[in-house]
Amino acid sequence: MQRSDFRFFHTLRVRWSEVDMQHIVFNAHYLMYLDTAMGDYWRALAMPYQESMAMLGGDMYVKKATLEYHASARYDDVLHIGLRCTRVGNSSMVFEGGIFRGEVLLVSGELLYVFADPAAQTARPVPEALRLAFAAQSGGQSLTCTAVGDWQTWGARIAPLRRAVFVEEQAISEALVWDEADASAVHAVVHNTLGQVVASGRMLVHAPGVARIGRMATHRVLRGGGLGLQVLRALVQAALLRGDTEVMLHAQCSAEGFYAGEGFVPRGPVFVEAGITHREMVLPLKP
Repeated sequence: MQRSDFRFFHTLRVRWSEVDMQHIVFNAHYLMYLDTAMGDYWRALAMPYQESMAMLGGDMYVKKATLEYHASARYDDVLHIGLRCTRVGNSSMVFEGGIFRGEVLLVSGELLYVFADPAAQTARPVPEALRLAFAAQSGGQSLTCTAVGDWQTWGARIAPLRRAVFVEEQAISEALVWDEADASAVHAVVHNTLGQVVASGRMLVHAPGVARIGRMATHRVLRGGGLGLQVLRALVQAALLRGDTEVMLHAQCSAEGFYAGEGFVPRGPVFVEAGITHREMVLPLKP
C-alpha cells in the first residue's frame, strides 16, 4: 500500500492525549483516526451525512474493522489518512485505509460497512446513487455540479438550505429570508451527486448595469470546501453575460476575507443588517 493508491486524505496532528508512556500512539487510536477521516470523506463527497442517509432511506453500520501495524506514530507527528472504497456488494461496502507519516505507511486498515434500515436494523441494498458517488470519487470525477436558473426551477431545493443557515443557525427572522425578489432573481446552486443543494446564492438588478448578489449560503458542515466560491463565480459570470459593469453585495463582516479574495473591495462603513454586522463590497467588471 502506497500514498499514490489514494485520492482522498485527511490530515491530523497527533495529540498528547493519544500517546502512551513511550510517547507513541496508543494502538486503539488508529481506528479513531480512520473514523475521523471517514467524516471528512463524506465532506469530500459534498454529502452532509445525516441528511444524505435520511434521503437514501438507511444508514451505514460498521460490521468489521481490522488494522495491521507497520510502524508507530509519535507525539506531534503530522499524519495523512488515506481512504478509498474498494468494493460495493449488495448491502456491504469495503473501505481501505492507510495512515502515513510522509511516504511511510504506519498502519493499514479495512472497514466493512453494511447499509441497513435504522429502525429495523436489517440490511438493505446499497442505493445506486451511493454506488455512483463512490465510483466518481475513486475515478477522480467531479462530485458537485454548479447550475444557474430561476426560482421556479430551484426554489424548492434552495429553501431547506436557506432556512437551515439563516433561520436556524443565524436566528434571522423568516420574514427577512424570503421576499418577492426571488421570483425575478438569477439563482446559482451547487448540488451533489444526490441532487441535494449544498450551496446557493442569488443575483438581482440593483441599478442599471449593477448586479447585487445576496442570500449566499453553504451547508454548515461543508464550509471551507470551495462550494460558496463556485456559487459566487457563477453569479459573477452571469452578471458579465448580462452586460453588467459592477457587482455589489452586503458581506457579513466574518466573510469579508472570502469576498476580498475574489477581488471585491469594501465601500462605506460597517453597518448592521438583520442583527449582523455587514460591509458593502463591490467588484468592477470588465467586458
